[in-house]
Amino acid sequence: MNQLVHFANNKAETEAGKESGRTNDPARTMAEILAVATHEFADKGLSGARIDEIAAATRTSKRMIYYYFGSKDGLYLAVLEEAYKRMRAIEADLQLDDLAPVAALRKLVEFTYDHHRDNEDFIRLVMNENIQRGDYLRQSKNIQALNSNAIESVRAVYERGVLQGVFRAGLDPVDIHSAISAFTFFNVSNRHTFGVIFKDRASLGKAETLQREHVVELILRFVSHSIKA
Repeated sequence: MNQLVHFANNKAETEAGKESGRTNDPARTMAEILAVATHEFADKGLSGARIDEIAAATRTSKRMIYYYFGSKDGLYLAVLEEAYKRMRAIEADLQLDDLAPVAALRKLVEFTYDHHRDNEDFIRLVMNENIQRGDYLRQSKNIQALNSNAIESVRAVYERGVLQGVFRAGLDPVDIHSAISAFTFFNVSNRHTFGVIFKDRASLGKAETLQREHVVELILRFVSHSIKA
């Protein structure tokens, strides 16, 4: 029975590939669909995004997209998970344990600032999902695990800092993570309205409503007894 199901799936995939003129490379095809869908959902939101446009841009078909992701909602959720997964994977390679607590926290804040500034689609996706009240992300079986490591990284750095006497005790690592996210997220999410209201802060390039070094200083002052950034 399992062999029949496997055969049927392979046949459906092959036919979908022939229909779109693509070679049979599932991993590459899915990666391309996710990349294009990320921008489509970030730019237009869940309701405005069109599967037809994603299919055309990736030289696939709606049939193939539905084969891989089940539905438009399934693709949207996969895009959300992949966006968080990419960020956390890079974050995990920062090797914060090799640095002194202050240097480690600085590196984490700088990474988050740079990631958000250079990945506006990620910010837009999160903004759109908040409009959906987190309903789709709540359906994810992986999102908690993907983000738990981020909190553990902050916890490890913070606890080392407390033991060494450079960070004040009594803070929740989630609050530290939230503060980092708040400053670096606002920097991108509000840059257009901020630029209109305060014309001297308008940016034609990447988001710099808040300067990188100022964000680092704000976070270090938040967690520290008395320290210069």
